[in-house]
Amino acid sequence: MMMKMKRIYLVVLVLGALVTACELPDNVNPKAASEVPASTLFTQATVDFAATYDAISMNINISRFLAQYASQVNYTDESRYNFTDRSIPDTYWAWIYLPLRDYQEVRNLVSPLSGSAEYNLNRDNKLAIVDIMEVFVLQSLVDYMGDIPYSEALGGADNKTPAYDDAETIYRDLMTRLRADITTLTAGAGAGSWGDEDVIFGGDVDMWRKTAASLLLRVGMRFADVDASTAQSAVTDALSAGVYEEGDFFQVVWTGVTPWVNPIYEVFYVDNRFDYAPSLTIISKMEELFDPRMDEYFSQIDTSADGSGKMAYVGLKYGLAAAVPYNSISHFGDAMFAADYPSVFSDYVEVQFLLAEAAARGFTTPMTAVEHYEEAVTASIVAWGNDAADAAPYLALADVQYDQARWKELIGTQKWIALYNRGNEGYASYRIFDWPVMDPPEDMTQADIPLRWPYPFNEKDLNGDNYQAAASAIGGDDVRTQLFWDVTPNSATPSPN
Repeated sequence: MMMKMKRIYLVVLVLGALVTACELPDNVNPKAASEVPASTLFTQATVDFAATYDAISMNINISRFLAQYASQVNYTDESRYNFTDRSIPDTYWAWIYLPLRDYQEVRNLVSPLSGSAEYNLNRDNKLAIVDIMEVFVLQSLVDYMGDIPYSEALGGADNKTPAYDDAETIYRDLMTRLRADITTLTAGAGAGSWGDEDVIFGGDVDMWRKTAASLLLRVGMRFADVDASTAQSAVTDALSAGVYEEGDFFQVVWTGVTPWVNPIYEVFYVDNRFDYAPSLTIISKMEELFDPRMDEYFSQIDTSADGSGKMAYVGLKYGLAAAVPYNSISHFGDAMFAADYPSVFSDYVEVQFLLAEAAARGFTTPMTAVEHYEEAVTASIVAWGNDAADAAPYLALADVQYDQARWKELIGTQKWIALYNRGNEGYASYRIFDWPVMDPPEDMTQADIPLRWPYPFNEKDLNGDNYQAAASAIGGDDVRTQLFWDVTPNSATPSPN
């Protein structure tokens, strides 16, 4: 609760000051963050971002609902695409721009420093790592909403009405930044960085270089349906720099001591809220495929009338209007309730799926599409505690075995399964491939499934002119407006190619 209260306090201060027209209260000094050491501020920004990005909450982050990994047990409005009542876009927007503001202040503190050649390499590595985190945060927000404040985003009190930048233009600049970060970290390979203040890699410069390369691969592959040459160039540059290898994870591992705990643990065992459960959508798909990860993903419940122990997976149908008893359905797997369970941003599995997609599209990759695909599926199965041998019979199933004629369906479905519990990227994957076919909420159709989040509702009043320009530029501030990289028609029966 301490962390949550601290976050709430900070958000109250910044809700209207980061990127909207609200003014800071007279007694709040916008420069106060500079009194905090850069290393402490870097750590806090990273932890705050992880807690927001990985949150499972009807009030903050509903990505697991939109990816249909989870359904709501009691209060089902958000699974039924009600973004309004709890002003979810406003809260998430503010909480995401908060660490961005902190990262900017870290830059301001570190950039002027100078010393020996080794000291300067250390400084440059620190700045490159901050930049990688900024890129990751910004990319995640673009993937939710489209055009966002970027070039004027962190003006604070000096710019109360920032303009929105074009999403594709932002993406291209993010790739430029990542390439520069790779160059910096390659040059500084023998130097240090943040050390123990880095809660992700402990200051490991080589792992941050891999992270920049792997994010370049992700961002570049978003262009695959828009600008294939840009996508191929990003793939080539990422591979040249060196992407994640087997066993690599870009993640925050929580200490397990309150308040530094896994967001799922916090909701269920600190806040005592039992409001979420695995969606029938993913349980049904994995049962259909006899997926070996089911025991790790979900619990089983006794479905017998006499309590004799007839165990089964029982998913919660997505988007029901009425509440369902929590004990009548399956729960998340035991590992996900551990207080020290990590918040994963990216990993080797995602990289292999990206390379499988690249190969399927005819791009140059280290292995064939089938080899990258099978490596991705196998690595996911192993990462969830199974043996590599469990992957062979699974990959031989007719609905899992790679077939180039069905590459979007197969890669899209398997990537979605592998990204379980990572709603942000799972939701993006669904929109890229249009697979698997999602279940519309009760009394709705496929045409109601959101393809983006709406902008914060207070932007209409506080930054009206720029909000209207952005809404017009993307084709309307509507949840069915497709992002620039989402070019295929979204329907119940996607095209296989």
